[in-house]
Amino acid sequence: MSKNQRLSYLMMLVASAVVINIVENLFIPPLQFGLRLGLANIVALIVASLFDIKALFAVNILRVIIASLFNGVIFNVAFWLSFTGVIFSSITISLAQVFRSSLLFTSLLSSLAHSFGQLFAIVVIYKDIHILYLIPVLVITSLITGFITYTIADKVLERLKRK
Repeated sequence: MSKNQRLSYLMMLVASAVVINIVENLFIPPLQFGLRLGLANIVALIVASLFDIKALFAVNILRVIIASLFNGVIFNVAFWLSFTGVIFSSITISLAQVFRSSLLFTSLLSSLAHSFGQLFAIVVIYKDIHILYLIPVLVITSLITGFITYTIADKVLERLKRK
């Protein structure tokens, strides 16, 4: 694959992640405690499977920045929660790739890491550890959403491999 083709594919994936993020924010109401499904993480799993770690970080960071601009939350608390979550998640996916983990295990860990990254950001921003009482809820929700994102990413990757 040439550099231009690679860049084109990655930019299409960034655009896909941004659109998924915006659609999720507009049409899917948050769950209890403001929890979201994190459907844009499907794209992160696809990028991790098809490209390298550098591409994963680039796509994830661009997605957060561009989606935050479109959603009007650039550099406010929502941005930092999303940014911290995506950094924790990207690091986790990278480590899972090094250890050749399955896509399912990678997705579950990534979802957990994203939630813990956001918890970390909340504790740092608000200087309040009482939010940590939500850990059991976040673990259960993260495992469910991680399974959902895995299922969709796996189906997309199957179709891409057939072509």
